[in-house]
Amino acid sequence: MSDDSELIGLRRGMVRIVLHQQRWHDAFEEERRLLDEHLSAIAVDIQHVGSTSVPGLDAKPVIDIAVALASPADLDDCRRRLGALGYLDRGDLGANGGYLFVKEREPSVRTHHLHVVTLDDPQWGNYLRFRDMLRADDELRARYAAIKWALQAQFPEDRQSYTDGKASLISQLLAG
Repeated sequence: MSDDSELIGLRRGMVRIVLHQQRWHDAFEEERRLLDEHLSAIAVDIQHVGSTSVPGLDAKPVIDIAVALASPADLDDCRRRLGALGYLDRGDLGANGGYLFVKEREPSVRTHHLHVVTLDDPQWGNYLRFRDMLRADDELRARYAAIKWALQAQFPEDRQSYTDGKASLISQLLAG
């Protein structure tokens, strides 16, 4: 079996969908334990979100993690702690992803995207609801996978257009 370095990682800006890997769950759990050890004083919850968190869903091989803080006042401490763990601070994306941190296995090859929001931020609930919808509905999961594969073919080197292409379905589902 391959090690995690072959299963996780994608060059910044690129789009590459791969078949679902069971090891993504294990990679998340390993990272969650590390995060819990270093963020337990300020993190209310740590969840595996995004496509790698959905069994059977093909995805970009990057682990998405959402961290909920009780208060925005905890962000500076969180930034310091994540920096000490090797996470790169990518700034506040606001309603488009919270405060973003990335982890890389080599320059510009990202293995983890970590989104920090407060527990009362609507994004927190949306991360969990969308993930749970995909986990519960085989037809929706297949429809979403087909969209992702089509967008990868159309935008293999344009991550923003790929992401924008998924946005209307995600918004529609979360609004419904």
